[in-house]
Amino acid sequence: MSGPSLTAPANTSKAEKMASTARSVNLPVAQQQIRSTRKKIWVDLDNSPHVLFFRPIIEELRKRNYDVLVTARDAYQVRELLEFYGVSAKLIGRHYGKHKVWKAMGTCWRALAVTASVRKEKIDLAVTHGSRGCLLACALLGIPDILLFDYEFAAKIPAVKPTWLMAPGVIADCHTRNGAKIVGYPGIKEDVYLSRFQPDYRLKQRLGIPADDLLVMVRPPAIEAHYHNPESEKLLEESIKRFLNDPNTKILLLPRNKRQEAELRTAWAGAIGLGQILIPDHVEDGLNLIWNSDLVISGGGTMNREAAALGVPVYSIFRGKIGAVDRYLADQGRLVLLETVEDVRTKIRAVRREPHKQRLSGENSPALEAIVQNIISIVEGKTQAVCN
Repeated sequence: MSGPSLTAPANTSKAEKMASTARSVNLPVAQQQIRSTRKKIWVDLDNSPHVLFFRPIIEELRKRNYDVLVTARDAYQVRELLEFYGVSAKLIGRHYGKHKVWKAMGTCWRALAVTASVRKEKIDLAVTHGSRGCLLACALLGIPDILLFDYEFAAKIPAVKPTWLMAPGVIADCHTRNGAKIVGYPGIKEDVYLSRFQPDYRLKQRLGIPADDLLVMVRPPAIEAHYHNPESEKLLEESIKRFLNDPNTKILLLPRNKRQEAELRTAWAGAIGLGQILIPDHVEDGLNLIWNSDLVISGGGTMNREAAALGVPVYSIFRGKIGAVDRYLADQGRLVLLETVEDVRTKIRAVRREPHKQRLSGENSPALEAIVQNIISIVEGKTQAVCN
């Protein structure tokens, strides 16, 4: 990355130019050299799971002397999670609803907005986990980019291809796909941040949940997503009804956004009023909610996989196309796929569990280390397409 522009004679050496600039802003020469040569990586957070996923990646890149610019879309609970986890980011754009036309227009508008915001930043590499606005901006500005993904059926932008793709090893292939090179990493996306998980053993007490009650955490499907299948909503309804008649069971319901929360509060007003269903009135650490639950029922991939990674019984009511990662977890017996109302009635096992004491190693997970090393190798121009 080039240093600051200078006015100096043509025969002035590079070191003399740096020294002149450093003196003009009262900075040591060594510090000025670091700032002028450090590479800049842009990370764009498009959805709520990306905050937790990218937080350790951002930290590791900064530890290794890279500048990291962070932008985020003010959608779902991204803003609240950024504040909760102490991640600084520039908020650009929002969610524009589930109508395809408005979603397309919103994506284009956000792409133009982030383009205007980062165009003077001299970015060496952009990294995102599915942000279409970021991909469009990179195409407009000619910025090399990495698209991470763990669901191979996500909608793509026609004629816009990322420079690199990065995915879990169960998806990644040792070949180029649509002109993009592919690198893999071991395990699943959720392994990236689990090594830094801090269990809160007093969470049930804080939320007013009796210690002996069965706690069922329920995450509704993403009804505004392009891959949503209305069958998931029927399974959600049956899953909630499955536990409403048990006085010793509490349902912890986690809406994805304010609109969904309002709809659920209306639909289940009676059970909420009786305290059978709880909806937190503030952001909580999702991993701790899972850890303290006896079982999880979710219409979303990330929370399903987080539960599987933590060893908590988890049941998926997702009815879109099942991706390779979920198939992998289901084949291992770590995730149960519910496909019908009868499955809800017969496959869910309501059993109390005792969370084991979590010992944190403090070391980076292999997934985190592989992703960070892949990013560094790519930004430094030292990598070829590999599988992990």
